[in-house]
Amino acid sequence: MAHGSALGVVKEQLATARVITVLTGAGISADSGVPTFRGTDGLWRNYRAEDLATPEAFARDPRLVWEWYNWRRELIATKQPNDAHKTIVELEHHYPEFWLITQNVDGLHRDAGSRKLSEIHGNIWKVRCTGCGVVEDNRDVPIDRLPFCPHCTALLRPHIVWFGESLLAEDLTQCSTALQRCDILLVIGTSGIVYPAAGFASVAKAAGAFVAEINLAPTPQSALVDVSLQGRAKDLVPLLLEPS
Repeated sequence: MAHGSALGVVKEQLATARVITVLTGAGISADSGVPTFRGTDGLWRNYRAEDLATPEAFARDPRLVWEWYNWRRELIATKQPNDAHKTIVELEHHYPEFWLITQNVDGLHRDAGSRKLSEIHGNIWKVRCTGCGVVEDNRDVPIDRLPFCPHCTALLRPHIVWFGESLLAEDLTQCSTALQRCDILLVIGTSGIVYPAAGFASVAKAAGAFVAEINLAPTPQSALVDVSLQGRAKDLVPLLLEPS
């Protein structure tokens, strides 16, 4: 299917849909200049992200882990939401029944104005107390290398789902509902490799949804979806709301 006609098909589906769900991944943030923090992008002082984003690493050396998250915060603090983030906010305003599921922890969707969302991997601008469990916003840049809870004085940790940890049950429940009820699922800037999000397109498809993918390159999900558009999220997503 040609690029133009494929885009037209997605716009036709949006014109008659009532319930919209959007799933986003690192590709949408990459268009704002946010590194993926995995692979070569994630290398910091010869540590890989997979070595630092674990409960074991934090238990062993919380100062080192916080230094790494401070470095990430300083990078992300210089970035702004792009046109794809802003278009998703417009979709939220246009459709009363809308839900955004993001794998990104950079907070750019919230900065753009998204409010109906699940940040399934957490948010780098939130901290969680290892003692009393309270979760609070924290935009400190730089952040103390060992921040402590103002309520109980226990050590704070990033409010991030680390390797080896499970997603929050409430997020999984919300995502399941959004995927099974939607007329359309838009999958934007995600490689379709990391589970459970890699299985979300299949869940929506099985429930009868029209599934469209926007990504720089084909993914393992491309053969499953109804329409696959190749290109940058910041260029293609805004076209979804342009008049035909």
